[in-house]
Amino acid sequence: MTKLCADIPLIHPDCQIKNAHFGAYCEIGRFSRILNTTFQDYAYCDQFCDITNTTVGKFANIAAMTRIGPTDHPMQNASLHHFLYRSSAYWDDATDDEAFFLARHARRTVIGPDTWIGHAAIIKPDITIGAGAVVASGAVVTKDVAPYMIMAGLPATPLRPRFPAAITERLQALAWWDWSHDLLHTALPDFRNLPVEAFLEKYHG
Repeated sequence: MTKLCADIPLIHPDCQIKNAHFGAYCEIGRFSRILNTTFQDYAYCDQFCDITNTTVGKFANIAAMTRIGPTDHPMQNASLHHFLYRSSAYWDDATDDEAFFLARHARRTVIGPDTWIGHAAIIKPDITIGAGAVVASGAVVTKDVAPYMIMAGLPATPLRPRFPAAITERLQALAWWDWSHDLLHTALPDFRNLPVEAFLEKYHG
């Protein structure tokens, strides 16, 4: 695996990146399209992802072929087609509908820290995925997801919590995803080897 760095994201070949911002140790898989999106520290996506108008939280894990924040067409108008808002592509004297694009960009999707978005999942605009949640492969998420909840299906529905409520609350209070790079390194053996309860006892009390 290629070593990641704090200063420059690892962007694999054939990506389309526009108006995107990346924190430390980020990685973007090949053939991905990232538009109007922020990747916070340690977040990554695998190949063929399409992520738009989204804030991707720290340590988010996004599998291949995932679609996050897919844009909508103007269903209230007489036509759904691009010519309504990408008009300059069709006529020399027409301008694009900037108000339409601004409204699109404002519909932000938020992916919480340490989440796992499974292969080919779709997450609609204006959705918040809570910390530590899991979205199963192929799921279509149309409503907010609670922290540490496992979601599956079309449309996605709660399958089960990852942990009991008390553990979930303590993990959120600990917020280890905000630790320094050095502290993460020091705690690495405990991340690997301690059950979650023991980890919380050691680091949260």
